[in-house]
Amino acid sequence: MNISLAKLPWWAQIGAFTVLAAAGCGGFWWYIESPARAEIAARQLQLIALKADVATGQTTAKKLPAFRNQVAELETRLAGLKAVLPEEKDAADLLTRMQTVAAQSNLTIKSFKPGATVTKQLHAEWPITLELDGTYHNLAIFFDRVGKFTRIVNINSLDVKAKTQPTPTSTITASCVATTFVLLDKPAAAKPGAKPAAAAGTKGA
Repeated sequence: MNISLAKLPWWAQIGAFTVLAAAGCGGFWWYIESPARAEIAARQLQLIALKADVATGQTTAKKLPAFRNQVAELETRLAGLKAVLPEEKDAADLLTRMQTVAAQSNLTIKSFKPGATVTKQLHAEWPITLELDGTYHNLAIFFDRVGKFTRIVNINSLDVKAKTQPTPTSTITASCVATTFVLLDKPAAAKPGAKPAAAAGTKGA
């Protein structure tokens, strides 16, 4: 069946053209304009995100000199900390220093016995048992000089005994535990249920 618009009444022709125009507009909106609008909206969101990233980068760039200064300061502090808490224990070096200070204090080290290290969270404690021979005065000088070591050395468990047959340079024998500290490369893993260890008092700077 052939239908010609020309044979339709004028009002029907207008209605048909209106329907066709509406269908064309709807198709154009659905297939062309709507996807284009969605893409534009997505691109606008990407642009906003990029602008935010650029702003963040610019802010970070402005703070970079301050960050570098902080890093340099932390590295300096770490170097100082390593002098106080060496990363490795060295019995020979510490014995040499102890013997030097003992000789300067007119004191004799009779025994130097390193013990097993006790691992804490960030450091390890390294006890060394010392047996000394000399006088009270020289023993006090020795402890004072050890206290001035850059490396921290704590003196505890001190036991002093007077000799039954003293001499001018040897009136006492003394034993003590000199505890020094070693900085760990990696923090020790905390044991489940373990309580934090109390901070040890230090003798020395």
